[in-house]
Amino acid sequence: MKRLPIIIAIVFTFTSTSLFAETPTSNDPQMSITSHKGKFNGQSVSYNVHAGDTHLVDKEGKPKASIFSTAYFKTNTKNSENRPLIFVFNGGPGSSSVWLHMGVFGPKLVNLPSDAQAVSAASFSMKSNPHSLLDVADMVFIDPVGTGYSKALGEYEGKDFWGVKEDAVVMSEFVRYFITQHERWNSPKYLAGESYGTTRAGAMVAELQEGWGSIDLNGVFLISSIVDFQTGDFTDGNDIPYMTFLPTYAATAWYHDALPNKDSWPSLEAFLDEVRDFALNQYTTFLFKGALATEAENNLVLEQLHKYTGLSRTYLKNTNLRINEFYFMKELLRDRGQVVGRLDSRYLGTERNNVEARFDADPSGYAIDGAYTAVMQNYLAKDLKVKRLEPYNILSSEVFGNWNWLYGGSPRQQGFLNVTPYLATAQHQNKDFRIFVANGYYDLATPFFATEHSMNHHGIMKEKVTMKYYQAGHMMYIHHPSLKQLADDMREFVEQGKN
Repeated sequence: MKRLPIIIAIVFTFTSTSLFAETPTSNDPQMSITSHKGKFNGQSVSYNVHAGDTHLVDKEGKPKASIFSTAYFKTNTKNSENRPLIFVFNGGPGSSSVWLHMGVFGPKLVNLPSDAQAVSAASFSMKSNPHSLLDVADMVFIDPVGTGYSKALGEYEGKDFWGVKEDAVVMSEFVRYFITQHERWNSPKYLAGESYGTTRAGAMVAELQEGWGSIDLNGVFLISSIVDFQTGDFTDGNDIPYMTFLPTYAATAWYHDALPNKDSWPSLEAFLDEVRDFALNQYTTFLFKGALATEAENNLVLEQLHKYTGLSRTYLKNTNLRINEFYFMKELLRDRGQVVGRLDSRYLGTERNNVEARFDADPSGYAIDGAYTAVMQNYLAKDLKVKRLEPYNILSSEVFGNWNWLYGGSPRQQGFLNVTPYLATAQHQNKDFRIFVANGYYDLATPFFATEHSMNHHGIMKEKVTMKYYQAGHMMYIHHPSLKQLADDMREFVEQGKN
C-alpha cells in the first residue's frame, strides 16, 4: 500500500531511437537506449532513457542476479555528474517500480480518474507528466529480484534475495555498481521508496552509509511509509495499532459522511487534530490499562470511538473497543452494502456477501491494477523499445510468500521489524541527511498517525524531517491535486538540498 480534478493543458514532443535489436535471445544483459524530449515544471528537457539489465556477480565472480532498471538522464545540461540522482523503488515486498514510475516521478503517467472511480477494461491511456522531477534530478527506477524483469542468475535462486537483509544488500550493490558505471559517485544521491519500499530504504541506508567505504546519501523520500512494524501489526498483545489507525478510521468516516455529527468540526484537519489528541491520551491510557480500566473509562472510550468512527456502539463493544483495520473496511458502510478500500479508503466496492467480517478484495487495488499493468507493458515496448516476451511481474505473491522478515539476526532487530533507528543514525552521522515523508489521509495500509509515531521516536531528529499530508490514500498521486502538490513538495525538498 486518495482525492477535485485539475485539467492541465501542456504541449509535449517526443522522439525515440532504439540502439538495440528487438527480442533478447540469450541470458546476456540487454539494454535499450532511447532519446526523448519533454516539458517538466515548465522547463524543456532533453533526456535519454537506459532501460535494461545489470548483471551482478558474487565474490567469486559468478553471476548471481540480473536487475532490470529504467534510468532517466537529462542531456541538455552542464555538469551532469553534479545533478541529483534519485533511486526509486516500490514495496510489497514483491512489487516492481511501476507505481512510482508511472504514477509520479516518471515523464509518463497512467491516465486515471482522480476521485476514486474504478477504471474499466482496456483500452487504457497514458499521458505526459508535467510534474516529473526530471527538471531537477536524474532518476533510476529499480525492480528488485523477482519483480519486473529482474531475476536470479546461475546457481542462485530468487529466495537468496527475498528477505529484509538480503534485498537491502543486493539493491545496495546495484546502487554502487550504477554510480561506478555512470561516473556518478559525486552526485547528490537520494533513495525514494513507497510502502515496504520505505522499509527497504531504511535498510539500504544502513548498508550504504554505515562503515568504511560508505556511500553518503543526501536523503530519502518515504512515501506512505512503514518503518516500524509495531505501529501497524495487529498481533495479540500489541495495542499500538489500535491507537495509530484511529485517525485514519476517522478520516475515512468523515469522507463517506458516516459520522454521527460531522458538522461539529470546521475542517478535516481540525477534526483529526482532536482525534489525535484523544488517541494519544485517553485512548492510549485505556488500551494500556487493559482489564484495569474502570466502567466509566470504558463508557467514555466507547462514546468517543462512536463519535470519531461512526461505528455502532454494539459493534464497538463486541470489538472490546479495539478496531481491526480489515474488519473496519467491511463494517463502516455495511448498512449501505459497501466496503471501503485499504490502499485508498475513498474507493468503494460491493460484494456478493454482506455478512462476512472482512472484505473479499481491496476495491482500491482492483480498480487500478489492470490500467497500470497494460500501460507499463505498452510503454516499455513502444516508447522504450524493450521487446521481451517474458512477463513483466507487476506484483509477485511468490516473493511476498517467501520473504525472510528477520534482519540478519542483528541484536538491533529483535521483535517487530524496525528500520527507524537506521534513519536516525544516518541523520546523526551525516549532517546533510534529510527525510521527506508523504502521508495520505485515507491510507489504511500505512496510516499517517503510525508514521508520526515512528518519526517521534528512536532518536529521529525532527528538524531534519519534512512531513507532508495529502487528501488521498496510499498512492496519493492518483488524486490529481495531490499529484501536483506531492511533486512540488518533493521538488522543493531536492532544491533545498542544493543550498
